[in-house]
Amino acid sequence: MSKVQSPSAKTDSRPRADLADRDTGSAATAPALFLEPSDEEWQALTRLERAAFRFVRQMNRGRWKRFWTWCQCVLGAGWIHLSTYNIMNVFGLDHVAAANHDRPILLVANHRSFFDMYTVSTTLFRRTRWQKQLFFPVRGRFFYQSPAGLFVNLIMGWWSMFPPFFVTGDRPLPEKKAFDKYSMRVLVELARTGKGNVIGFHPEGTRNRNPDPYTFLRGQPGVGKLIKDAAPQVIPVFIAGLGNNLPRQIARNWTREDVIRIHFGPMLDLSEYLVRPDRIRTYKEIADFVMSKIAELGEADRAMKFDRRRPSGS
Repeated sequence: MSKVQSPSAKTDSRPRADLADRDTGSAATAPALFLEPSDEEWQALTRLERAAFRFVRQMNRGRWKRFWTWCQCVLGAGWIHLSTYNIMNVFGLDHVAAANHDRPILLVANHRSFFDMYTVSTTLFRRTRWQKQLFFPVRGRFFYQSPAGLFVNLIMGWWSMFPPFFVTGDRPLPEKKAFDKYSMRVLVELARTGKGNVIGFHPEGTRNRNPDPYTFLRGQPGVGKLIKDAAPQVIPVFIAGLGNNLPRQIARNWTREDVIRIHFGPMLDLSEYLVRPDRIRTYKEIADFVMSKIAELGEADRAMKFDRRRPSGS
């Protein structure tokens, strides 16, 4: 088991340039992946959590990240495609194509199903051709606290469920708040620099369990802080038609009980927010604006669904 970082590195969260330079041919070699937590931040985690974090972080570096991205693109996207090809409907992908792929892209999406971002990643891998590597911030509880959580991260995310946040979701762990500050620094760097970086983010912070797909939870200030600090390219995404029961969801590909709709919206102009004071009120305003754009995509989906049901000639 690796030891907690020495006190001499207590406040040193700068990238370790000597390590970052070892694999200069990799787009996944980014300063963000070599930021080190302070001693206080490390101490917020248990030994198992520290070991899990170190391992997953290594899987998101350099050649390892390229290998797992290949697995995600070929194997992961492959089986998801086979399970959804009859019911998958994608709109607005040209907005993603129009983005600058030399800069990070932040996809902000509503959250109703465990499988939301898996279908989005499949769409990106199978329908676009530019080099990319995906990162999905995830709750640390479960995914970084047990072998089962790590296994899910492997088979479903190919280790892309990174970095972890512990003070989030339905059962937050406030005693780990110090480590969440470190995770936010890592996430900000991933969203600020890195050719091909795509970050999938759910502003609502947790799954919306309301049966009406056109209702939303209020956006959390975390997405506002991320956008304010990193100034990435932000594209809203609305997702509907996915369930949470995996066997039933796969069966839907043939029963067509419901169809999957993924709407990508135009890149957001957040310039007026980026010059506002760096405070919680600004973060909330950004979160509200982002959620309003996701809701607009939802209304477009509702209108399309209504048109499909309308009898011809009416």
